Amino acid sequence: MKFVALVATLCLASPAFAQTTPAKPAAKPAAAKPAAAKPTAAKPADKPKAEAAKPTPVQKSAYDAMSLAERIAIQTDLISVGDLNASPTGEWGTLSNAAAKAFQKRKGYKDTGILLPEERTALSADAEAKRAEAGWHIVDDFSGARVSIPTKLAPQASKGKSGGHWQSSRGEVQIDVFREPAPTTLSALYDTMRKDPIRKSDYGVLRNDFFVLSGLQGLKHFYIRAQAGRGEVRGVIILYDQAMHGIMEPVVVAISSGFVPFPTTAQASGGAAPKRLVEYGTGIIVSTAGHIVTDREAIDGCQVIVVNGIGNAERVTEDKTTGLALLRVYGALDVKPLPLGDGGRADVTLVGIADPQAQAGNGAVSTVKVRLAAANGAGSFEPAMTQGFAGAAAIDPDAGFSGVAVQRVNGAANAPALVPVEAIRKLLAEQNISFASGKTAPDAAKDSVVRTICVRK
Repeated sequence: MKFVALVATLCLASPAFAQTTPAKPAAKPAAAKPAAAKPTAAKPADKPKAEAAKPTPVQKSAYDAMSLAERIAIQTDLISVGDLNASPTGEWGTLSNAAAKAFQKRKGYKDTGILLPEERTALSADAEAKRAEAGWHIVDDFSGARVSIPTKLAPQASKGKSGGHWQSSRGEVQIDVFREPAPTTLSALYDTMRKDPIRKSDYGVLRNDFFVLSGLQGLKHFYIRAQAGRGEVRGVIILYDQAMHGIMEPVVVAISSGFVPFPTTAQASGGAAPKRLVEYGTGIIVSTAGHIVTDREAIDGCQVIVVNGIGNAERVTEDKTTGLALLRVYGALDVKPLPLGDGGRADVTLVGIADPQAQAGNGAVSTVKVRLAAANGAGSFEPAMTQGFAGAAAIDPDAGFSGVAVQRVNGAANAPALVPVEAIRKLLAEQNISFASGKTAPDAAKDSVVRTICVRK
């Protein structure tokens, strides 16, 4: 359970992971001195001490030269292949450096800590294979929490007492989301779970708004993460066979770091719900000069905005009333703008790119038919918007591109809506941007739809 202790320790600064430095390993006794005392193994619950060693200036320079988005992408891939037990923050420290070296050594490369282009390609391919193997899918659970589920490892879904339950066919892997309303308190629940006779905890930490527990439950490993908010406690319990420890190491890290207990409701102070460190959305190319219309919320608060396959984007303007934002990418572009249609009806097809975890790590453009609650206006639609579809193009069967799917209109939380094409025309006209008009089918619109990646600090 060493990695679980590390995972829990990484949560000490906040409920979300933060990259920290690991404990400095005790020196092994030299082979020539068999009588030397063996190093004492640290208890799983011991907090690792900070290590002074950091990436060398050469290593630091190599990663500092990359964009923040690229560093986060590398860290995410290192997590997926099981070499990094930390959150993908973009900060390149001791853990990331050690993970890069571990990957290089495992693949037979020289372990310099600096990934050469061919090594980066190999890492990306291995990570994509691992994600596809796990079948990641983001679920908005009926408990109110949002959780990432490895559907190929735990394909059987059912409804538990207060949250969803997923497991493998024979129960080797089990994932449970739970919700405990008031008067249950975080500390009381922590004590109850820690003292439960069916569990033998080897690590536990309790803070003001969250706790983490890990250990053994019979012949299985368990990991529990819970967080308090809005008068209740929500959490996730992961249980798996000891024989699956190697497979489940990166999976537990991914589930825990991706668990969002309160994803949709604004804070009591009236502020917005917590935003993801890396958020994927959809953009629509609307000019040959590289202008892209997208959802304002999907790129709000970004330190870096990347348009996948094209490059970094600049925020040109935004409209809080409609929820639209306008981006631009520069350089020699070979892009296909999407012509604006003449308005929409009640039934349209959304063309967007789902979150990587909603499509097993892939980036394919897909379509879904939706029905608007109000035609020719900013109205809600059903079914609910797929994660990553914020900014998707709405294609009317007769009129073509007729609107953009956004998460908020007029600043209202949890009000996904379709902003009509008239608002897009107005936004572009105000910026003196020329655009084409005409009719487009959903399949043709795919050529003008791109993935946006927002990286927040």
